[in-house]
Order: sequence, then C-alpha cells, then structure tokens
Amino acid sequence: MTNASGANTNQQTPVSEALRTLAEYLELSLDAGASLAVMRHAPDTATLYIGDPSGPREDLKRRGTISATLATEILDATQAGPNLIEIGGRTYRFFRSFTHIDEIPTVVFSSI
Repeated sequence: MTNASGANTNQQTPVSEALRTLAEYLELSLDAGASLAVMRHAPDTATLYIGDPSGPREDLKRRGTISATLATEILDATQAGPNLIEIGGRTYRFFRSFTHIDEIPTVVFSSI
C-alpha cells in the first residue's frame, strides 16, 4: 500500500521472516548511521554490508549472508523509492535504491 507521500506502507501480520531479517539489518545500519547494501555474489546467497555504497568497497563492513530466496522476499515486501513499514511494532522509514558496486548489482536501503 502506498500513502499520500508515495511511500510504501506495507504492514504484514504476522511478521514474515523476510521482514524480521530486514528489521535486524536496518537496526544495524541505523546504529552505524550508514546504509544497508545487499549484494548477490553467488546465485544462492546474498551478502549484507553496512556502510556508504558510494564510497570505497573496502569501507563496507560485511554483516551477514542470507539465502537468495530470503533476499527476494525482502525485495518483494518493499519497493524502490520511499518505504514506511511497521515490523514488530516498530516503524521503519527508508529509501530503497539500486546501484552497482564493483560491477555487482546492489540494492541499497538508506534511512530517511
């Protein structure tokens, strides 16, 4: 669902594993004051990094790996552009965008 500002206001009950995982990594990015970058290095997994995706790749901090299926579910639960999602009683506002890092397609979640 999209609100008047154009933000995705997805609210799912009960909270899916994909949204719980997204919330966990969004919290890490908020704590670091940085973005969450999701990169697929292999067909069956996605690696999650915290940092500035426009900066040097070596400055991104690897925070975990999830299955490609779970990464796809996260993308399905969000949309490109502004998002406003309640997960587990907490509201997350972020902007989802796309870039390339070292020629690897990367989805970026940045707080707004």
